[in-house]
Amino acid sequence: MQLVFATNNLNKLKEVQSMLPEHIKLLSLKDIACKEDIPETQPTIEGNAIQKAEYLKEHYGYDCFADDTGLEVAALNGEPGVFSARYAGPQRNANDNTNKLLTELKNKPNRNAQFKTVIALHLNGKLHSFSGICKGKITTERHGEGGFGYDPVFKADGYYKTFAEISLEEKNKIGHRGKAVAQLIDFLKQ
Repeated sequence: MQLVFATNNLNKLKEVQSMLPEHIKLLSLKDIACKEDIPETQPTIEGNAIQKAEYLKEHYGYDCFADDTGLEVAALNGEPGVFSARYAGPQRNANDNTNKLLTELKNKPNRNAQFKTVIALHLNGKLHSFSGICKGKITTERHGEGGFGYDPVFKADGYYKTFAEISLEEKNKIGHRGKAVAQLIDFLKQ
C-alpha cells in the first residue's frame, strides 16, 4: 500500500514511516512532484486538514493524508489556533510567533493551553479523521533547544520540562501529533 503524506518535511515523513506497518510506504509531496502551496483557507484546524487531503486526492489522485496543528490558548480565546504558523505574519517564523505569544500573555495569570492535531485521511474514496490533544501551560520564557515552533514555551500537564527539553520519543508518546498518528496507524492496521 502507498499513501501520500502531505508534507515536505523529511524528518516528519521518516518519523511517521517508522511507526507504520512495513507494508505501507509513505510518499512526500516532492515524490509526487507537488510543488504548489496546498490551500489552507479554512477557519478550523479540522477544515484545513480536510482541505489539504481533498486537494491532493482531487489534483493528484493518490490516497493520502494531511495534518494540521494549532496551539489554543485559553486566555487568548483559543488563539493562535488555526493561525498558529502565521500568528506573527505571513513569513511563518517560529521565533516571531513565540515572541508574539509571550507578549500577548504578559501579565495574564491563566497560562492554560492545548496543542491540537487533526489528520484527514483520504482512502479508497472515503474521508476519515483522527485527532490528538495535549493539554498544558505556556511558560513565561523559553526553555530547551529541541523541538520546533512553540515547543520551548509549552509544558504538558504533569511535566516539569517543555516540549523542547524532552526527547522526541517522549514527546510522541504524550503529544498531540503522536496521539493522532497512533489513531491513524490503528485504523490502517485494520
